Amino acid sequence: MSEISTLTPVLTDNWDAERSWTLASYEAHGGYDGLRKALSMEPSAVIDEVKESGLRGRGGAGFPTGMKWSFIPQDNPKPKYLVVNADESEPGTCKDIPLMMASPHTLVEGVIISSYAIRANRAFIYVRGEVLHVIRRLQRAVQEAYLAGHLGKNIHGSGYDLDLVVHPGAGAYICGEETALLDSLEGRRGQPRLRPPFPAVAGLYASPTVINNVESIASVPSIIANGAEWFASMGTEKSKGFGIFSLSGHVKNPGQYEAPLGITLRELIDLAGGVREGHELKFWTPGGSSTPLFTAEHLDVPLDFESVAASGSMLGTRALQIFDDSTCVVRAVLRWTEFYKHESCGKCTPCREGTWWLVQTLAKLERGEGTEADLELLLDQCDNILGRAFCALGDGATSPITSSIQFFRDEYLAHLTHGGCPFDPAASTVFATAGAH
Repeated sequence: MSEISTLTPVLTDNWDAERSWTLASYEAHGGYDGLRKALSMEPSAVIDEVKESGLRGRGGAGFPTGMKWSFIPQDNPKPKYLVVNADESEPGTCKDIPLMMASPHTLVEGVIISSYAIRANRAFIYVRGEVLHVIRRLQRAVQEAYLAGHLGKNIHGSGYDLDLVVHPGAGAYICGEETALLDSLEGRRGQPRLRPPFPAVAGLYASPTVINNVESIASVPSIIANGAEWFASMGTEKSKGFGIFSLSGHVKNPGQYEAPLGITLRELIDLAGGVREGHELKFWTPGGSSTPLFTAEHLDVPLDFESVAASGSMLGTRALQIFDDSTCVVRAVLRWTEFYKHESCGKCTPCREGTWWLVQTLAKLERGEGTEADLELLLDQCDNILGRAFCALGDGATSPITSSIQFFRDEYLAHLTHGGCPFDPAASTVFATAGAH
């Protein structure tokens, strides 16, 4: 296992360059060198290189990227498609949008190499519809790539053709679920599909399809340019490489910190200048609001897929939302739950009805109404959703609730004894009468 000591700016290395989003700036920093090298290799060799690097999906699930590519049946006569999931909508997650804004060509180059590897001649970048500035920047980058001969017919004389489409999304969180994204891309309402068949066999237009997150695809050019060993030398034994960690909330310097997987929150908070003056860390999310909460006792958990899972949460999208002791955990969880209720597509009953009831019960507790029995009712509602919903949205909605009751049951009870929230919003402190505090 490699020693974790410093940040590893790879994806973020050129973000501070002058006009970093232009082709000229990107190529001045070695851009498209990976593409030229990939085109001199066999497509299967590119897949092998990504497999050997140990790159795992950066969209939350952590599935090995090269393995996903190898599932594409090459004997299938239908066309192959690559779809990039750029529908970043998880509350607290902010890594793909800054990446596409600062250096869209990193993603475009990754798309070309990845499409070549799986032998796809058409690729799509499905971008969250609300981020119009990012969509325009990507469209210009794609245009520049066409003009430079990186896209189109017979790319650099290799005989390989590729067309790339930037598709503005439907403005719905559910479209971040890969099969709902495909339905939306086909012009239908974004709702998850029943699996099997899996996208690798029957995805977009019922053809073999690879769907990867922005950061996964953007990591490919550096792997091809520098080699699998270089990438695998960073991170941990099973979670190799680097990733962008988004720190938001109550830290002095929120932002994107690109570091090897396995770094701890304690190290990242130090890099971010610490928690704001006069306050202490209370709780945080390791992978966005749909992952179980962590507290100060988890500061030294290595942020890799295995260690976070062993500690009871998920690394997810590495959206580290930091909440200090001025925050009401019940209110924060209620706000997230309202989001999940609003974003439920309504296809399955556990999620459609369950998230509505979660909000009702949580809101009642937050107002200081009801009894301690409502906590058990809330857990029972979570139990009826977890593992029973059509996709992961329902499961994600239960995570902050069950984990917050596990760690902050006293705070829920304080709302009942206090007849409302024990926090004074004006002073952002806790009333002395809060009991549990």
